[in-house]
Amino acid sequence: MALGLGSNLGNRYQNLYSAIIQLELDGVVFNSIVSSIYETEPWGKAEGNNFLNLVVLGNTDYLPNELLRYTQQLEFKMGRTSKGNGYSPRIIDIDILLYGEMVIQSEDLIIPHPKLLERKFVLIPFNEIAPDLKIAGTDWTIQQALQSCKDHCKVYLVNLGE
Repeated sequence: MALGLGSNLGNRYQNLYSAIIQLELDGVVFNSIVSSIYETEPWGKAEGNNFLNLVVLGNTDYLPNELLRYTQQLEFKMGRTSKGNGYSPRIIDIDILLYGEMVIQSEDLIIPHPKLLERKFVLIPFNEIAPDLKIAGTDWTIQQALQSCKDHCKVYLVNLGE
């Protein structure tokens, strides 16, 4: 299972770390691998500060719809006010990118994430931790998807040591 996390309001670093810690404390994600943090300008129609983004790869005992409900509850618990148009500024955003080899297309949930192949801010951190991972429902690996991505957004590795 892979999650994409992003934040562009408040203490963006703390928001990301708090979400990861809560995911692990609640047993939602275990045996996780976390990418570095990357900074990007808002994607799509979003406004506001640059986003900090990362990808978490791990295991879960939650079924896909349970995971969706949990991540939405965590977003609101951390202060997200609404899902808005999907491009609004936010304290935390948690997207389910992949769930094993499952392909799901329901009214509430689409896996793989429908914008996964279009977003360098997700593919770059994902490629850092799992370049050879095959994307369910495709013949592509994460690395191949990144190489083919037409997104022109600038994505910068955040150096936390500075």
